[in-house]
Amino acid sequence: MRQDPIKILAYDPSWPDAFEQQRRRVEPALLPWLTGPLEHIGSTAVPGLAAKPIIDMMARIDSYDAAGIDHTMAALGWVHAPEPGDAESRKWSFCYPDAARRTHHLHIYEDSADIWPRLLTFRDHLRTHPDAAAEYAELKRSLAAEDAHDRPRYRAGKAPFIDRLS
Repeated sequence: MRQDPIKILAYDPSWPDAFEQQRRRVEPALLPWLTGPLEHIGSTAVPGLAAKPIIDMMARIDSYDAAGIDHTMAALGWVHAPEPGDAESRKWSFCYPDAARRTHHLHIYEDSADIWPRLLTFRDHLRTHPDAAAEYAELKRSLAAEDAHDRPRYRAGKAPFIDRLS
């Protein structure tokens, strides 16, 4: 679990390249399980949007029960980093290079899950609605300023905004 403070930084134009570098490593390795391409999600996927400097990636697979994903990711230097609710959501979470100092976070969902389409809808909405992206950036800054160490509260504070747009 990450314990460093939540820091919202100005958009970094290197974030898409950072996604692409890991996509080129991870996507071929996960190909036996994938039901679609790896996607760059989250705030770092929205040009101009302030964000925590962690590249969120998403993959879709047929079944959470797929054997071998954890070993495949470990061979690439990724660490299995379960989050609260992952098992119930039938989701895998991996961090690179480790959970404490991650630069990348891969979320692997079952293709049948209802959340992954919403993640793409939210990302795409922010990409095409700069006013909404600016409002979201301000919300994140405000939440981080209130308590930069309470990640559950930070996530819960963003949820109504995300739900409204996705």
